[in-house]
Formats: sequence, structure tokens, C-alpha cells
Amino acid sequence: MHKDPSYYIQGVMDNNRLMLARTITLVESSLSSHQEIARHVINELLPYTGKAVRLGITGVPGAGKSTFIESFGTMLTDLGHRVAVLAIDPSSTRSGGSILGDKTRMEKLAVDNMAFIRPSPSGGSLGGVAKKTRETMLVCEAAGFDVIIVETVGVGQSETTVASMVDFFLVLQISGAGDELQGIKKGVLEVADAIVVNKADGDNVNRAKLAKRQYETALHLVTPSSPNWMPPVMTCSALEQIGLKEIWDTVNSHKGIMTATGELDTKRQEQAMSWMWFLVNEGLERWFYQHPEIKKLLPDIKQNVEQGKIAPTRAAEDLVSILGKDLLL
Repeated sequence: MHKDPSYYIQGVMDNNRLMLARTITLVESSLSSHQEIARHVINELLPYTGKAVRLGITGVPGAGKSTFIESFGTMLTDLGHRVAVLAIDPSSTRSGGSILGDKTRMEKLAVDNMAFIRPSPSGGSLGGVAKKTRETMLVCEAAGFDVIIVETVGVGQSETTVASMVDFFLVLQISGAGDELQGIKKGVLEVADAIVVNKADGDNVNRAKLAKRQYETALHLVTPSSPNWMPPVMTCSALEQIGLKEIWDTVNSHKGIMTATGELDTKRQEQAMSWMWFLVNEGLERWFYQHPEIKKLLPDIKQNVEQGKIAPTRAAEDLVSILGKDLLL
């Protein structure tokens, strides 16, 4: 790994795809020496970020996310946009297989010179995924990509994690799978900026229209995340490339309204502050567990709590006071 930050900064600014990949690998590294270089690189690239449309996409299994992202991404590159796709899977570990999987399920987009596909590392930590994905997003923006698509492959908290780092959050659904609303959680509805019923083609068109009405009813029961935007429900066929332009028009309409009202700037500021505090908490936690005295005492304290010999409140106070002594020195 190169030790000079300017090596990465210049490579990214020159839109060198190999250097972009190397810089992201640097950002993803957990080695402290690499992290130090990565922090410098991100800070220097920061003035060249923020101009892209940040789009989060989630969906139930079988909703056709890969086909949708490939068709949607290809449409965007045909329109002259440069598209970066960052795929998150909190349940998997980073491996050559996962990279191969992401590339092969988006074959056309993977060989498009105007597109860049990158799976995010997992390590089983949603927080870790969020941190690396946010930084990777900034690197891609500095490299000139004007549409960043963050795809969550996981379930549960991963949706709200992705929603906390993008401008527009799209929830992809399908029809004809029984009770349509069973496959969508209230928490996801609360952060959705649009719901799209995919696979509205062939003999599935009427079912897609029925599902659309059900989701519209469900959205009326949820308080929108923005006072200036009511999330629409749309239908599309990624396979037949029907309805994709309307979705992009909706994303742009949302951006126009959010920009005009100042809500986009506010949202990004809040996201940046949230990211900062996340990193502060992560740093404090790391400091806590690496403290030599805590490492020495922790096994006995844990055992005493488990056996009921000491109250959890007292144990926590004793452990935190060890850090307090260091701060007083």
C-alpha cells in the first residue's frame, strides 16, 4: 500500500479507475496506518464531493433489485450520467466471491465505462458498513460520478442505515406474492421517498396496479419523513425497461423541491453530524476495550456480574472510572 496520500488523491481526481479501486481498498482497510492515510485522502477530496445524486435502493428478496439497478443504471449512463453502484450486504463477509457475484448479476453495467460497481465490506457490523460506504461514496463523487446508488442486500436495520446516508430512498416491491403489505415494515415506510412495484409486465400488470393501491393506502397511515414531499407509489418493469424514466423524473423532482426549501442542505448537514458522532462513539469504544487495565479486569468483572456478585450498575461505574483516572492525569 502506497504511503503518500497525494498518490491516491491525484489518481481519484484524474478519474483513474484503477486508482479509484485502490483508494477504496485503502479506505476499507482496518489497519491503523492505512486508516491514517485514508483520513487525509478523504479530507483533501471533500471539497470535490457533494454534487452527486445519492440514491438508496432496498427491496424484498425476489423484487429484482439487480435487474432494476442494471436497467436503471444503463438508462442513466445512456443519458450521459456517470453511475457508481455500492452494494451493501451486512450478512456476508467481503470476499472475491461477493465481488464476482455483484459483477455477474449486473453484467451489462459492469462493463459500462460510465459505471462503477463496488460491493461494501461487511465484517458483520452495520455501523462499519455505514462508515466505509459513506467514505466510498465521497471518493466516487470526487472521481466525478454524479449518481451514487447505494443498494442494501440485507434486511432489518440495514434499510434505515442506508436511508441515513442518501438523499432519496427508494423501496422496490413486487406484486402477486399474497398479502403485499406483509413484505414491508413500518420503519421502511417511514424512510421511503418512493415505493416502486417492479415486474409490472405480462399477466402481472393488474396485480401490480392492485399492489400499488395497497401501498398508497399504507403510506397514508405513516407520517412522511418530509413536510414537503409525499412519497409516490409507482410501477415499472425493469426487464422491459418500462417506467424507469418516470422514476428518474421523480428523483429529480424530489431533489428540486428539497433544494428549493433548503431541506437537502439541512439533511446532509445532519447526516454529516450523525456520522461524526458515530465515529466519536466508535473511537471511545475502541479506546475502552484497548485500555490495558480494563483488558485485565474485564474477565473477572463480567464473571462477577453473571454470578450476581456485583450489580451491573456498579460494574459499569467501576469500568468507566478507570478511563476517568486517565483523563485526570
